[in-house]
Amino acid sequence: MIVLDLFHYWTFIALLMMGFYTVIAKNNLVKRLLGLSLFQSAVFLLFIGIAKVEGGTTPIFTNLVDTQVFSNPLPQVLILTAIVVGISTSALGLAIILRIKEAYGTIEEDEIQSEEEEA
Repeated sequence: MIVLDLFHYWTFIALLMMGFYTVIAKNNLVKRLLGLSLFQSAVFLLFIGIAKVEGGTTPIFTNLVDTQVFSNPLPQVLILTAIVVGISTSALGLAIILRIKEAYGTIEEDEIQSEEEEA
């Protein structure tokens, strides 16, 4: 069945849209940061899903006479790097949100903007 064969694409689309909606629609800065992380995870899933080669093996040469199909390890390496960058970006975002909370007393964007307009 074609829908089940493309399950990882449907999961990618669902996670991407949930993350995008959260970033656009929510006023809470922590919820926006979580939406951004969800969006990022969806992109990771897409790259890993595309990198899978049907019938592919790990690129370790044991017998050079046989012709084998190898999976490319580069997308997995790039995703591991992106995960580390994503975690550090989320930590920095949470630290900035903490400073905003100390400065304005809230993490709701509309309240911060109204306080800035009054000043």
